[in-house]
Amino acid sequence: MESWSSSVSPPTPKPSPRVRRKRSSFCERPPTRSRPIPSRKPRWPLPPRHPVNESPSQRVGPKPPTRATPSREPLRAIRRRPVEESKVHKRSTTKRLFAMAVLPWALALVALAPSPAAAHPLAPALLELQTLDAGQAEVAWKTSRLKPRGADIRPLLPSECPAISDARVDEDEQSVTLRWNIQCPEGQGLVGRRIAISGLEATRIDVLVRVTLADGRVVSTVLHAGDSEFLIPARPEKSQVLRAYTQLGFEHILTGPDHLLFVLGLILLVVGTRPLVKTVTAFTVGHSITLSIVALGWVRVPSSLIEILIAGSVLLLAVELTTRSPERPSLIRRKPWLVALAFGLLHGMGFAGALAEIGLPDDEIPLALFAFNVGIEAGQLAFVAVILTGNALLRAPLSRAPGWLFRAPAYAIGTLAVYWMLERTAAIF
Repeated sequence: MESWSSSVSPPTPKPSPRVRRKRSSFCERPPTRSRPIPSRKPRWPLPPRHPVNESPSQRVGPKPPTRATPSREPLRAIRRRPVEESKVHKRSTTKRLFAMAVLPWALALVALAPSPAAAHPLAPALLELQTLDAGQAEVAWKTSRLKPRGADIRPLLPSECPAISDARVDEDEQSVTLRWNIQCPEGQGLVGRRIAISGLEATRIDVLVRVTLADGRVVSTVLHAGDSEFLIPARPEKSQVLRAYTQLGFEHILTGPDHLLFVLGLILLVVGTRPLVKTVTAFTVGHSITLSIVALGWVRVPSSLIEILIAGSVLLLAVELTTRSPERPSLIRRKPWLVALAFGLLHGMGFAGALAEIGLPDDEIPLALFAFNVGIEAGQLAFVAVILTGNALLRAPLSRAPGWLFRAPAYAIGTLAVYWMLERTAAIF
């Protein structure tokens, strides 16, 4: 037996050659370990397989069931729900911030409101001079029964026209009228005479001066603090009537807290620019209609009852602001423009009552009525602009205010409306 010597090492085995697989393409992945594919159970029974050369009329057996298309309505509802909830949350947050921003203006309006017993305690006074024959003239001095403190005003007539009769007193539930006659030099009359009102510097009351000349023409103007004198011209101008009654309408709406609080309630109730414009426009159309009808004498209504109903409309709006039911919204929230139109008809009767106190010039009734209405709309738009500006400026500082704070304007409006209703009801009885 042969044996290996210690000097000779045993042969080492050669490594087996590495087998390379040829790829069919450059992008082909190398083979991986195959795994058994789990069998999937079909969701619905498969139709039976028919021979290829068999026509549909020769097929025997039940008709293969058609696959029912699943409805996507539940998925759409699920997708839509977060969007709707976010819109509702965004709308409620916007309304809350808006109410908080309006709070200082509402409280300031309530604090600065005059005596709650009257809708317009600062109603303008009326000085009317009617030219008679032989240089005589009849003077009518009409003032409101409700006067603020310091409202001791009186007319100062020309010294060349002394009184020739004693004053006669006519009273009603709203005003007191003094009537007397004066005598001016013949041939001159009232033309070129100067009329003044004393005491206007201590009050905010305006005085409407209306002078009827010998030829029937009417001269009108408004006197107030800072402009308490008037020189009667020989030729009256329509611009004077337009300016006088526009100023009266503008100051009438701004000195009427019940109308302003109703407009403020509409601003707090309606969310969005277009709905707000629509609602305020409906309120404007409503009170413009009744203002013209009542001022022209076509309809007569008791002013005391109208004032109570106006306070009731403010109270109803305040109650709607404090109660909220998203499931069953009221008519005021669903159609605020319709309610604003209805209450606008009521408030227009109140405007006409104030216009009846000062009267309309006989020869310029359409122009004076139009100017008074324009003044009311201008004052209302100015009030809305101030509220919206305050909302834009104060929304950020009041965004972290407590939740109860945004309800304070509604409760303040409602409290004042209840007080008005009680006072005006007690005044009747």
